[in-house]
Amino acid sequence: MRQSHKAGEKTFVDYSGVRPTVIDPCSGEVIDVELFVAVLGASNLTYAEATATQRLADWIASHSRAVEFFGGVSRVFVPDQLRSAVSRPGRYEPDINRTYENWAAHYGAVVVPARPRKPKDKAKVEVAVQIAQRWILARLRNETFFSLEALNVRIRELVVELNARPMKRLGGVSRADLFARLDKPVLLSLPAEPFAFAEWLTARVHPDHHVDYKNHWYSAPYTLIREKVEVRVTANTVELFHVGNRVAAHVRDDTLYMHTTDPRHRPPAHLAMTFDPTSVLTWAKNTGPNAEAMVRRILEANPFREQGVRSAFGLMRMGEKHGPERTERACAHALSFGGKSYKPIKRILELKLEGRPLPHESVPEAPPATHENVRGPDYFH
Repeated sequence: MRQSHKAGEKTFVDYSGVRPTVIDPCSGEVIDVELFVAVLGASNLTYAEATATQRLADWIASHSRAVEFFGGVSRVFVPDQLRSAVSRPGRYEPDINRTYENWAAHYGAVVVPARPRKPKDKAKVEVAVQIAQRWILARLRNETFFSLEALNVRIRELVVELNARPMKRLGGVSRADLFARLDKPVLLSLPAEPFAFAEWLTARVHPDHHVDYKNHWYSAPYTLIREKVEVRVTANTVELFHVGNRVAAHVRDDTLYMHTTDPRHRPPAHLAMTFDPTSVLTWAKNTGPNAEAMVRRILEANPFREQGVRSAFGLMRMGEKHGPERTERACAHALSFGGKSYKPIKRILELKLEGRPLPHESVPEAPPATHENVRGPDYFH
């Protein structure tokens, strides 16, 4: 079927089966690299570049550089159903790779893959790949490149030459001429900010409430243990999502076999064993000034950090049991006689002695007794 393409509607993308090479300057090894090709449907304007792999990061970066080369974005991108584009192939509704889908949404476009084993669905790019092989790779066969960057500089020169070359079939009009007349006026504008690459993965939260990414473990809330979460990884961050809600965010750390843990994600039993006084100090501050002063005295009185924090946690547990008012009063009594652990406070609360007056509090005098059997001082005069 003859296909007609509207201006600015589609960009066809694919990799070449014939690959260019670079030479490792240290070892002299000849390394095969990939040739990415993108072509606009209406004008046939072509973009090509070499990448190290066909993996997702290179796939997305090539798309971003292609739209920058075009100076705009078409409404639809038509790839093959390779793994970087499609997470689950299908004839009618393939599942688009989430990162690729996010990239398209960032640029205001959609992805409509060609059907499996139907190269005629993307005949434009199939032809463009053949032309790139003949007019770019054939020109490079006697040239040597020692880096991917040097190879791409040369490919860019040949791409500009290819797009400026007159096409006899169209009466000597070039791809660049057709682009200026057809695609360029109707392409979508580029967004103000380029797309920030983010990889999406699915993981299960381990029993220690951490998720593994490249042999580094990032914490998730302990309530999600054994639950599936989505992991969004950028160059600087690792974020965890559960049922569409972000539940954790960490600074990315590529140190192998280490943990990045947010204390707020720990279960209470683990938190008590971390010997971090932050949570108990927060509790004491909310309870009252005497409780806060008592916690600080306990921490200062125990040079061994673990011992002091354990004692402070014991006080917090008692406070949660007996309530803030009684605990605040008991701490005031313990401060008055120089207590430095939670034990005297525990004794005061168990015996309900916190209601007794403090040393600085005056005891009110009892009112004089009035009774017919009480004679009073006047009787003795």
